[in-house]
Amino acid sequence: MKAKLSATTSKSSKASPSHPQQQERQPGSGLVPGSKQQHSGPPDSRAGGANGPAALAGSGGGAAPADQRHLLPPLTPEEMRRQYAESLPLLRDVPPGDKQAVFVRKLHLCAFSFDFTDPTAHVREKEVKRQTLLELVDYVNSGSGKFNEQVAEDIMFMLTSNLFRALHPLKASLGLHDQESFDLDEEEPNLEPAWPHLQIVYEFLLRYVVSSDTDAKVAKKHIDQNFVVHLLDLFDSEDPRERDYLKTILHRIYGKFMVHRPFIRKAINFVFYRFVFETEHHNGIAELLEILGSIINGFALPLKEEHKQFLQRALMPLHKPKCLPAYHQQLSYCVTQFVEKDPRLADAVIRSLLKFWPLTNSHKEVLFLGELEEVLELTQAEEFARVQEPLFRQISRCLTSSHFQVAERSLFLWNNEYIVQLVAQHRETVLPLVIGALEHNAKHHWNPAVHSLTLNVRKMFQEIDGPLYERCRQQCEEVEQRREAEQHRRRQQWEAVEAAAARAAAAVASGGGSGNGLLPRR
Repeated sequence: MKAKLSATTSKSSKASPSHPQQQERQPGSGLVPGSKQQHSGPPDSRAGGANGPAALAGSGGGAAPADQRHLLPPLTPEEMRRQYAESLPLLRDVPPGDKQAVFVRKLHLCAFSFDFTDPTAHVREKEVKRQTLLELVDYVNSGSGKFNEQVAEDIMFMLTSNLFRALHPLKASLGLHDQESFDLDEEEPNLEPAWPHLQIVYEFLLRYVVSSDTDAKVAKKHIDQNFVVHLLDLFDSEDPRERDYLKTILHRIYGKFMVHRPFIRKAINFVFYRFVFETEHHNGIAELLEILGSIINGFALPLKEEHKQFLQRALMPLHKPKCLPAYHQQLSYCVTQFVEKDPRLADAVIRSLLKFWPLTNSHKEVLFLGELEEVLELTQAEEFARVQEPLFRQISRCLTSSHFQVAERSLFLWNNEYIVQLVAQHRETVLPLVIGALEHNAKHHWNPAVHSLTLNVRKMFQEIDGPLYERCRQQCEEVEQRREAEQHRRRQQWEAVEAAAARAAAAVASGGGSGNGLLPRR
């Protein structure tokens, strides 16, 4: 699926094999020395690949002089030692005419990656790179001038060399069996060891995207669909600090580059599809939903059919995975935004909730009931009438749940005045569906709080329509009596079977009689 997305990358990001200098201008393209094959897809974050000198070795000539910025430095240890041996002046001390050339050289200097798992390796170089990155961020913030297309290529070279790397493979490679036993609340996330540098690189990217000196027409050639796919891959990072930066940056890209908006939405859809129907593991679903919540809030009315399909095909199936609690708050916000914009969607949303309703997970049931209340607050009487029967059959099952939180949360629905109004308008249909559960709770439920809330709801129905409640209660008692009579009849039949079997066994044991072992006819 990712390969399909990457294949749609604009032609401006592809290089002709016959021009090696054009190949060298592809930041993070994965070119191997002497190879003419260009890697078009994002790096596989679960394949255990590495980022650094080996990944981009041989991608260009020496340090790029001011008049030959199309040449990018090879990210080799030898080139790293050569460039870090030379000290560059501070940008604030450089004459205005030379600032851009020094800026490009500093970008090339920061394209080299270091191993942060070994704190004793390249200590001086790491500090030099950190200080240089901070200087680059200040330069972008200062508004020193427009970034032309050649500088944009050098910027992308530095960004892709640092950001697009293999993620930690531990949890990303877990099987489904291991995921079920994994508890996000108990396990600490794997923090990115290179974060002291990555944080500044993300800050640089954010400032570059939002800067008024960044021409969207020029930048969109490099911040293209392929770049977006790479960013979406990084959302699976276990480091929450990285996901927070990615969330902000992708949102700013969505706002600045309007041409990419449909693709970004479609690419996020594919992430959701793969998560729901294949892996059921992804660290960045909550952050992606936060971005979508802001996007949905800006949808124009009437809603396009494309957006309604997104609700049904991408958002609602997200209720299915077991790790729903990790992102339910953001998901519920997105769903309610749709219903708030178009109340006619309430029918489809409620039916989807009932379709994915958990059967054995009490925690998820409580979350579903909370989301259901938010949707019902936005539901009109017409849509409520269409869905009331399946809805209150499910609520009736929740009322009699032996898990007190599920029963309690379902009873809290009657604390909502708007829901009570809807129920009062359709009491002829609703009350017969829930009267049995209310009477059962009043007589048999073990939890005192549930028992007390049940009595309050029962009293509310009596005040709304006393005769209807009494009539429904009598019908409920008749049904209960018939059920008890049927159970008594079945119990007697089984007792007769057991007695006949005992007589036959006694006759065989005593050796007398001619018992044929046949049971009496029913």
